[in-house]
Amino acid sequence: MAAERPESPPRPPRVSDATLRDSAHMAGVEFGPKDAAAIAGLLVRTGVELVEVGMVSGPGTKDADLVLAAHEAVGPERSMTLVVVRDRRQVDAALKEAERLGVRHIMCSIPTSERHAELKLGSASLKFLQVHARSAISRAKERGFHVTFSGEDGARTPPERLIPYVTTGFRAGADRFRLAETVPCLSPWQMEETIAELVAIDRSEIEIHSHNMLGMAVANSLAAVRAGARWVSATVGGIGERGGNTPLAELLTALRVLHADTRFDLTHLTELSRLALKSSGLGDAFQPGPATRHSYAYELAGQLSHPEAYETLPAELVGNTRRLRVRSRLTPALVSWALAGSGSRVDIEAFTSWLIERQERDGNPLLDRDAIRAAAAVFPPA
Repeated sequence: MAAERPESPPRPPRVSDATLRDSAHMAGVEFGPKDAAAIAGLLVRTGVELVEVGMVSGPGTKDADLVLAAHEAVGPERSMTLVVVRDRRQVDAALKEAERLGVRHIMCSIPTSERHAELKLGSASLKFLQVHARSAISRAKERGFHVTFSGEDGARTPPERLIPYVTTGFRAGADRFRLAETVPCLSPWQMEETIAELVAIDRSEIEIHSHNMLGMAVANSLAAVRAGARWVSATVGGIGERGGNTPLAELLTALRVLHADTRFDLTHLTELSRLALKSSGLGDAFQPGPATRHSYAYELAGQLSHPEAYETLPAELVGNTRRLRVRSRLTPALVSWALAGSGSRVDIEAFTSWLIERQERDGNPLLDRDAIRAAAAVFPPA
């Protein structure tokens, strides 16, 4: 029986890549400027339109070198940087820092589910969320940025909350909306229904950003495109938190096989994967899903303290273990979490500063909770 001809999607999707942002902020993973330049260059040669690099929450961002390296390699017009949106003063400082770095495309990260909004904005009110988003987007547009705004944990945000929020964002002048499947929970058919509702919003341009804990990130991305999404966000090797992200190679080869999409130069995919895996320190391969040591690893105190807000299923249910993995992104809050219940009585601020200096001196080896507790036992140094 002859194979069926490839199906053409309504419109071929545009592709962005978040390796230098999402993968780079996976627990224990850190890319350097040389990595950023090489990865960004290969992504653009492959045909990826936007390279998402770094995140900015205020002045003195640790990702400044990554952002500048990507700009040097592919130019700011081919780069996008995430801007954390929490309150007006913080947003103003973040936008100022983004301007200083020469950023032109930003992605405003705004939590939309009641659980995430309560944790990060201090209020689950839809009205508060809309006012907050309108303010951040309007000020970013006034400064001349191209603005994508997110629905962080958008896949778990009910339509009666998500649609008014997205409508508000586009009315405020946003250029694109990203539905973030922060906690994987949708089937492809559910994703198609969700995206179809968002595409129906006036002047909307929709992007899908999926995580791969359930192994359906590519399928969900293709379902989103089928429903009218114009952009798909992926990462090299699928590297990322919560079971990984939509893997770029699988996405592009699926587009080639299923939809006869020849826009992308696939010859760079293997080199990209090897480079990203080597630079991330993950070894020869990244395994998605719930059964690996990376699946429930965190380096933010808020994620460790409120894991239910980030997990599709608890680690214990699949026989896995929740753990801390960190290199240089040490904070007093994270150290406090690691030392809780240990009986340690160190001065948290002083110990954190000392530990950061020791990490820098030793080349930022990977730390877990036991390693931080062991370091506290020998602090202060003789």
